[in-house]
Parts: sequence; C-alpha cells; structure tokens
Amino acid sequence: MAYEQIPVVAVVGPTASGKTALAAELALRFGGEVISADSMQIYRGLPVSTAQPTPEETRGVPHHLIAFLDWDEPFSVADYVARAGALIRELHARGKLPVLAGGTGLYVSSLLHNVSFAEEPRDDALRRELERRAEDEGAQALLSELAALDPETAARLSPRDVKRIVRALELCRLTGKTMAALREESRREPSPYRACWIGLTYEDRSLLYDRINRRVTAMLENGLLDEARCLMDFGGAATVRQAIGCKEFYPYFRGECTLEEAADTLRRETRRYAKRQLTWFRREEEVSWLSRDKLGEARLVQEACSIVAKKLEIAYNEG
Repeated sequence: MAYEQIPVVAVVGPTASGKTALAAELALRFGGEVISADSMQIYRGLPVSTAQPTPEETRGVPHHLIAFLDWDEPFSVADYVARAGALIRELHARGKLPVLAGGTGLYVSSLLHNVSFAEEPRDDALRRELERRAEDEGAQALLSELAALDPETAARLSPRDVKRIVRALELCRLTGKTMAALREESRREPSPYRACWIGLTYEDRSLLYDRINRRVTAMLENGLLDEARCLMDFGGAATVRQAIGCKEFYPYFRGECTLEEAADTLRRETRRYAKRQLTWFRREEEVSWLSRDKLGEARLVQEACSIVAKKLEIAYNEG
C-alpha cells in the first residue's frame, strides 16, 4: 500500500561545524522546529560540556530532545528512534517541518532508515559480564575481541564507546551475526520519511580544528570545570560520566596533570571525534555536503535552502 512519506531535514556533520546555526536558519525559512540528534545533549545540567544551544542560538525556534534526562536514566538508540519518530509525526500534524540537527550518526541513520529494534535479543547477565570485563581489562580488550567477530562495527568505534562495544559483542554472542547484518535485516519496512540530508564540512580541516580549539577555550570560560567536577563526583551511569568534555578533566582534579594539559587532551579528543563523525556520515550516500570554508555563511544558507526546497518540493521564506 502506498503512503505519504513525512518530509524531514537532517543537518549533520562533525562537532563545531555550525549545525545548530544552520538548523535554526532552515527552521525559520521553512516553518520548522528542531529535533536534536546528539546522544549527550539529552542530559540535564550539562549545557556547556555537551554544547547545548543557547537561547541566542535557537533564535526562538523550538528545540526538542535537549536536557530532558537525568544522569542515571538509561537511554538507547531504540529510545531515540521512538521519541524522535513520535515528535516528527506530531510536528508534521501541526504543519511544521522537522529539522534534525546533531552529530550522533547512529541516531540519525537508525531513525531515517527506519531501523527496527523490536526483535533484537538481549541478555542482561551477559551484558553485566561484559561491562565488568570492560572495567577490569579495559575497553580496548573488548574492542579487539569485537574486531575479530565484527570488524566493520569495531572500525567505527573507539575504546571510549564502551556501551556500544558491549552491545555489539552482546549481539554477536547471542545471534552469531554482525551488527551490520542485523541492521540490514531490521530494515524490512520502507522509511516513513522523505529525508533531505545536509552535511557540513571544511575542505581545509585545519579551520575546523581551529573552531574546535576555540570552542574548548570558550567552554572553560563558561563553566566547564564546574560541570566536570560534578560529573566526576556522580556515582551513577557510566555513559554520561565518560562524555567527551568532562572526563578529560578528571586527571586534573586528581592532581595528575595541569589544567592546560587537560584542556589540550580535550582538544585532541574532540578533533578525533570529529574525524569519526565525518567517517560515519561519509557512508551516507544521500548527504549533500556543503563546505563552510568555500561558500561563506550567506551562500551556504542559500545553497542549503535550495537543496531542501528541491528535495522536499516545498517553498521557503527567502529572508
């Protein structure tokens, strides 16, 4: 049976590439609202370390799925797909264009490709065993084990992705299949979304890295250390405690390095994260890439609007 697909815009790319600004601009031009696709911005009390958009950056556009979860509450990609999907349907019913904005590739891809998680098995005892091993042996040991079973998934992860390493190993053990094979099997139903992907990048990678370095400096000026100290003292969920932006300062609080050394570590880890994000989104063939350093702000917005209007066949306010 034929059905109408809901139009959705997805603004993706590496951290510090300007996704928030473009998403807000597109929402204003097309009469939309923004849905965050960031796995760390979901937590309350971490506006600086997770780079949650400020009121000035949102420009009056409603933003959803930001700062709604306590630190000790679990939240999976399946939870995101369910919540974001419900929001998309609600916005569409109100005549609003849903605009996804974020750099968590697994969230965006799973949502827009209509990945189903209902039939994926789980074994809580096995998961706890793997989590204990990660603590005792280190995440790298588990990642090496995963590489032997599912090299494609392992190549996309780093030792910091403990939760995802554990889940991938759990699925391999329970099903004998790789994550990619399971995801492909889960796409039996066509996507309910007509998606327009806009990817932001820099042809001169050094300019992106400079933006990252300046962002870290601004975060330190705006209270990053207070958030990091609170998170280090928090005894709850390991996922949020290991978020990039806070954990790099734990050695500083323990007197194991200087503040500048900790800040340099954060800059380096954020640059590495940006590389992984670019690698992930480069695999999405539907992404229309726009280079900020080649287009300039005004032309970039114009190009993005033209792409959205053509792909989704909708008009916009030219501003």
